[in-house]
Amino acid sequence: MRSRLNLPGIHLVLCVASLFAFLSVFPIADSSAVTMEEIKKNGVLRHLGIPYANFVTGSGDGMDVELMSLFAERLGVRYEFVRTDWDRIFTDLTGKTFTRDDRNDLITGDAPVNGDVAASGITVLPWREALVDFSLPVFPTQVWLMARADSPVKPVKPTGDLRRDIALTKKLVRGYSIMGKTGTCLDPALYGLERMTDRVRSYGGSLNEIAPALMEGVADLVLLDVSDALVALQKWPGRIKVLGPVSPMQDMAVAFRKDSPELRDEFNRFLADCRRNGTYTRIVKKYYPFVFEYHPGFFRKR
Repeated sequence: MRSRLNLPGIHLVLCVASLFAFLSVFPIADSSAVTMEEIKKNGVLRHLGIPYANFVTGSGDGMDVELMSLFAERLGVRYEFVRTDWDRIFTDLTGKTFTRDDRNDLITGDAPVNGDVAASGITVLPWREALVDFSLPVFPTQVWLMARADSPVKPVKPTGDLRRDIALTKKLVRGYSIMGKTGTCLDPALYGLERMTDRVRSYGGSLNEIAPALMEGVADLVLLDVSDALVALQKWPGRIKVLGPVSPMQDMAVAFRKDSPELRDEFNRFLADCRRNGTYTRIVKKYYPFVFEYHPGFFRKR
């Protein structure tokens, strides 16, 4: 009896064999590279970012885009921007999903790792430090209370005591609606503002849209950090005003996985070199020319 050949089965075996042969010659880059050596082997540094202020403009440039591009060049690898959002950025970086309660960040599962570094004007906050490691400070920030220029709410007169200025600014919230964004440094709950008014709102759109929403009357008052406030004041002069600070000075930094200390340390050395040779100052002046007037101490050579 003549045996029948199982042609589909033979084709499957040949396809699998061909696939293995192809992968042995052209291996797929490891999407979860951790060490600097692995990143160099893959030949690419994946920068997780979110269009926000002038850190990532959404047009292919921005302060953090330039810094990360130069860092990739220093490592001798290709730069790749990976867009994410504030709800996913730390999951995309760490490969872990998590939830937050009043006391802790709770890891709930695994997820794909989609980037090697995260840089998008990220403020260093205690709950974020539990999830990731941060570089040395890259940019100064603070959270300000903002209003439309025609608002009856008057700005706080600086007293020379930051803690007192913060307390006076928070009192301005009473009787007004205030808007921020949960899960970010603009969350009103971080500053106890829900105790000042029951008209607290979390904005559902992009952080870049909070200032326009204020001008459209979505809320009486909003929270903005220094970087976004400076952009808004420059973009819409005479239409919004700063009422005062609701936070102490804070730092923005680049985020790394906790199992990537070598990469973080190399970035810190890179940042120090950029400060010494003037590259850092040049990039900051390009995207935030007015920040030196507000925080001159931060930009003194360290």
